[in-house]
Amino acid sequence: MQLELRRIEQRVGASIHLYPLALTLVPRAVTVLLGATQAGKTTLMRVMAGLDKPSAGQVLADGQDVTGMPVRQRNVAMVYQQFINYPSMTVAANIASPLKLQGRLDRHAVDARVAELADKLHIQPFLQRLPAELSGGQQQRVALARALAKAAPLMLLDEPLVNLDYKLREELREELSDLFASGESTVVYATTEPTEALLLGGYTAVMDAGELLQYGPTAEVFHHPCSIRVARAFSDPPMNLVPAQAAADGITLPAGLHLALAWPPGRAGAAGQTLTVGIRASALRLLPRPGDLSLNGIVELAEISGSDTFVHLDSPIGALVAQLPGVHVFTLGAAITLHVHPDQVHVFDAQGDLLLAPTARRAPGAP
Repeated sequence: MQLELRRIEQRVGASIHLYPLALTLVPRAVTVLLGATQAGKTTLMRVMAGLDKPSAGQVLADGQDVTGMPVRQRNVAMVYQQFINYPSMTVAANIASPLKLQGRLDRHAVDARVAELADKLHIQPFLQRLPAELSGGQQQRVALARALAKAAPLMLLDEPLVNLDYKLREELREELSDLFASGESTVVYATTEPTEALLLGGYTAVMDAGELLQYGPTAEVFHHPCSIRVARAFSDPPMNLVPAQAAADGITLPAGLHLALAWPPGRAGAAGQTLTVGIRASALRLLPRPGDLSLNGIVELAEISGSDTFVHLDSPIGALVAQLPGVHVFTLGAAITLHVHPDQVHVFDAQGDLLLAPTARRAPGAP
């Protein structure tokens, strides 16, 4: 399905939940709605599904105007944060329910499809159990299997993994990527986590306070955020933002530090122009490379998360957070030096719009 939103707006009384936005989803691909809580993701998905009618604008499905058409008249599958299953039906019956309602398959074909989905989502041993006999993660897998069984042209998932523990989230993220890749549905997946958007791939729409800020291929949006607002939303930990001024041969940072940059033709800022330099936590390194800018600092906090170490330090250019691959031990108050290459920084103008993006791309957390 190709879903097109034309100047969609949503108001409730004097409150604006969605500012006018236009968005055309890439058919049969995954679009991630990325943004903090109350960014407008759920409101937008409810409009997409037909649960709510927009205050203004049009919703088109494959060119047909479906604005205001109730959800029961649309072929849409939905999965929410809180898993919803039929409590009196077995797992197998839950998964089979949309197939039986469609009435297009005989009993043997329905059973085969249920077994296939149960196998993919690792709930095959629980097919004859009731949902109440399952763990939360297993119940969410049942809800996902039922949505996938429907094979709807539009599938909406509103933070479906947020209430699961870390291990289950990691497992299901990988499984969902494979399941979505092999399907025919246009998938919309809402999340607050940049890491989840990167893992799912596809396309990402970044939202903030009811506004759609940027839409495009996920990797492109991550590497080339069009503004500071997008960079903030698509960075975990948050991007380090440093005030700076333009110079003919680069940028002047606080404390007189100089960042050498080769401005593209026509992109150089006027000398003294106010800028903001963005440095992702994963771009800071312990080991220097030719051409690096070295930053001395004092360790204020060091925490190990998974296979990375996050170091918070006070430096001459301000507070910084570094994401260092591997497990490192730092003494609080110790002096350390971090390094970043000019090719790994973002530069934003005084209005917060992107001027320069990194030219040498690295995956987040790469050494």
